[in-house]
Amino acid sequence: MARDPMQPSVYLVGAGPGNPGLLTLRAVEVLKLADVVLYDSIVPQRLLEFAPATATKVCVRDLQPRQQTLPKQIHTFILETVLAGKTVVHLKGGDPFIFGNCEEELRALRAAGISYEIVPGVTAGVAAGAFLEIPLTHRLQTGAVTFVAGHELPNKPGNPSDWKSLATLPTTLVIYMGVARLANTIAELIKHGMPPTTPATLVEKVSLGEQRSVFADLSELEETRRKAGMEFPGLLIVGNVVAERPKQSWFEARPLFGKRVLVTRPANQATDMVRKLEFLGAVVHRVSVIGIALPSDFTPVDAALQQFQSGVWDWLVFTSANGVHGLLNRLDAIGRDLRDLGGVSIAAIGPKTADVLRSYRLKADVIPEKSYSSEGLAEALAPLVSGKRVLLARANRGRDLLREELSKSAALVEQITVYDQIDQIDASDDFLDSLRRGEIRFVTLSSSNIARGVLGLFDETIRGRIARGEIQLVAISPETGNAVRALGYPVAAEAKVFTEDGLIEAVIQLAREDVTH
Repeated sequence: MARDPMQPSVYLVGAGPGNPGLLTLRAVEVLKLADVVLYDSIVPQRLLEFAPATATKVCVRDLQPRQQTLPKQIHTFILETVLAGKTVVHLKGGDPFIFGNCEEELRALRAAGISYEIVPGVTAGVAAGAFLEIPLTHRLQTGAVTFVAGHELPNKPGNPSDWKSLATLPTTLVIYMGVARLANTIAELIKHGMPPTTPATLVEKVSLGEQRSVFADLSELEETRRKAGMEFPGLLIVGNVVAERPKQSWFEARPLFGKRVLVTRPANQATDMVRKLEFLGAVVHRVSVIGIALPSDFTPVDAALQQFQSGVWDWLVFTSANGVHGLLNRLDAIGRDLRDLGGVSIAAIGPKTADVLRSYRLKADVIPEKSYSSEGLAEALAPLVSGKRVLLARANRGRDLLREELSKSAALVEQITVYDQIDQIDASDDFLDSLRRGEIRFVTLSSSNIARGVLGLFDETIRGRIARGEIQLVAISPETGNAVRALGYPVAAEAKVFTEDGLIEAVIQLAREDVTH
């Protein structure tokens, strides 16, 4: 597809401090336009999901070595990519103009006559104030905040008064990349007149579930950092406003703050759950053991869809959101539309499936009230399908319970496969190593098939941690829990409501028990 001539060729985009929720709306919009995403090494991989699946993703550290410095390699890569007719998004941590070193890049683009757009981002210093509840400005204390590059100041040529000025200004200091030279920074500030008792904090991985911070008087901060083992490039905030912080910030009070949770849903279904868990403060790991694919044979589906026109079916039953997508996308593919379903009643196994139906402008006539499961759906439908003809739209795998139960009263029950579940083991070494080290606390299992696939990857080390309760398995339903127990594993909790939200709530309850024990 040719690029819109009104659309810039290059977007320089601030990715924010790391939390996907802090990516701006405009940043998401332009990522969707990308043919190529060039991203800095500090940018979380999660943010790349906003770009098209077809877009090429390239980390700046992986550019092919050339006889150039890294900035020139970046310029060359962008220019060559644009000349090939592609739209480039350069995703930079924080804000491009706050220590983003983008001046040379912009000069190169202007010199080449290439159109561009700059999308601001949330810089880490601003995010740190919000996520630690430190007001960087305060009407009773200071009306100014100063952003400082901590790794540049000690040897900055031609400015011998830098530290003296910073030590005496009535401002909050926000010093970026300050861990490596923290001791020197503290010594310089105190030497030039800043009181040793000035409140200070050091924070790393701000806005993420891995966020850690220490607070101390300025003169004691380096020792406090060493005792805490903080080595990751951090952000230093110095000033009386630091004393305004609460004992625990709103983010650190989130029920899953710092907890590591493994999400095992198929990749196309995991996004919402991952975002909800991140909002609750969790550090989320993902693995996909089951993929979703088109049926190997559409003949039975097409035959059933043609029968809707002649009124063969009284009920259409969906046992998953994927089933809704599978059937209705096929209806469109064969040149038909929703009018064919005008005379049929529709049932959905739960609210998530019903929500997907609503996205297609269809409303479920029946949703189980007691249990979002095959058992619950069978119980809700049994009195309604007596003597009726029922079509079940489902996956190629799964229990036969619903068909068996409805066949006891219905005149006809037929199943069609509208999507295939396929084995898709995506178990990276990082994922397994995290489990072996006991870093992941909760493993969520959203179906029996997924549970069997995930647990089949575990070795003796991981099984031992589960047996000792160091890793807890959380099932979406009793059915899934029974599948786990049949494989010889303990189940720490089962969701009371058999939905994604119910699964998350079960994790929250376990996390609260961790706190009280």
